[in-house]
Amino acid sequence: MKKNSIKIKFISTSILFFVMLLSCENQPQKVSNKKLPNLIVIMTDDLGYSDVGFNGSEEIPTPNIDRIAQKGVKFTNGYTPYPVCSPSRAGFITGRYQQRFGYERNAQYRPNDPNMGLPQTEKTIPEVIGQVGYTSGIIGKWHLGAHISNHPLNRGFNFFYGHLGGGHRYFPEELTIKDSYSISDEPLSYKTWIMRDHNPEKTDKYLTDEFSNEAVNFVIKNKQRPFFLYLAYNAPHGPLQATQKYLNRFDHIKDKRRKTYAAMVSAVDDGVGRILDKLESLEIVDNTIIFFFSDNGGPESKNGSNNGPLREGKSSIYEGGNRVPFAMQWTGEISQMVYDYPISSLDILPTIAELTNAPIEAKNPLDGVNIIPFLKGLKRGRPHNTLYVRKFDNDLYSIRDGDMKLVTKEKNTIKELYNLDQDIGEENNLADFFPKEVQRLDSILQAWDSQLIDPIFLGLIHTERWRKRLDQKPQK
Repeated sequence: MKKNSIKIKFISTSILFFVMLLSCENQPQKVSNKKLPNLIVIMTDDLGYSDVGFNGSEEIPTPNIDRIAQKGVKFTNGYTPYPVCSPSRAGFITGRYQQRFGYERNAQYRPNDPNMGLPQTEKTIPEVIGQVGYTSGIIGKWHLGAHISNHPLNRGFNFFYGHLGGGHRYFPEELTIKDSYSISDEPLSYKTWIMRDHNPEKTDKYLTDEFSNEAVNFVIKNKQRPFFLYLAYNAPHGPLQATQKYLNRFDHIKDKRRKTYAAMVSAVDDGVGRILDKLESLEIVDNTIIFFFSDNGGPESKNGSNNGPLREGKSSIYEGGNRVPFAMQWTGEISQMVYDYPISSLDILPTIAELTNAPIEAKNPLDGVNIIPFLKGLKRGRPHNTLYVRKFDNDLYSIRDGDMKLVTKEKNTIKELYNLDQDIGEENNLADFFPKEVQRLDSILQAWDSQLIDPIFLGLIHTERWRKRLDQKPQK
């Protein structure tokens, strides 16, 4: 009897162990609470696809930005969810296509309008990972609403040093408006003092250098706890302004606009280098995930950027609009590689959330995915089979499914089909040769579009049109 009892007990224990093993395998990938990885997102503004060394630039050296790709992952097909600033940032910060919550326009600078910006229904990266103990800071450009309810400190961040609007002037002597809430005009917002949390602060340095200084200080201050740093440089977005220190590096560039643009990119690169050096000296670099990318493609005709082989640039639904320089580093976990499958800035939130077991609201499912298992080879295939773009005001759509891309225009009456694997420049329209493929992709696109809502606020494009109409009226 005793022998049978021991046997039964052994079988029961074995079954329990097997059940626990299966349960562990089905749990989301996460790390120990003692080893929560830091997260740094370095986002530039209007940077050209071919204006970094890791994408082939020889005219603008970016040795420090290149360090991220050289020690980590160079994404050849890295995308943002929209080809202009504000909606792209709304998608990144929520991990969701911004059209799902009506954020499809560049927000106007309206401190008195609580509805002009990121809806309160959406959770941000700092709100999500704040649940598991992260301290979060944003330095630089916000552009997700100028009303106090959308101030970064009211959207999950613990620290803010930057400006609320879509751009800023770079020389401190040109920042003449102390109170950011006293104006409701985008051009004037470029002249406001910089905010430290809720308080205006007069700066005395070139703005890109100022943001780099604050980023280094943030890392030092938070080195002993898990942190998220969102370093949102407004460079190289206009106005094109650079100090002589950076201009002197590009005497070989004769075009003044291109030279200033290059100097602005070089200033960002210096800042990135200082941050990487500090992470290494503090011995926390191996436990820090670093992403680098641009919010959208370069507006070549406006700021002198270069999108290389890609068609068009900022604001376009072609590849130059939202296929951007994109790199990632996590030296403690991810080997150096070139990754060719498409990924998106939508993936950053689900990646850090799953790694840390931070809960996601069921009512707002994410469109991004955790890319770490794909980079480690634990999952095969593409992180995304399909990526989408919709520009409501222009009635423009695109869908990339595998390597095939469909572009539709003018209420879906014009359709263009491209094979991006063979035609990165989107020069050869295959729509007439593969009508069934056009129909298949259009069906998928329509199904996605049915899940979206119309824009919930008017954008900068409408104020610009309004101003143009006023300018055209005869003066009395």
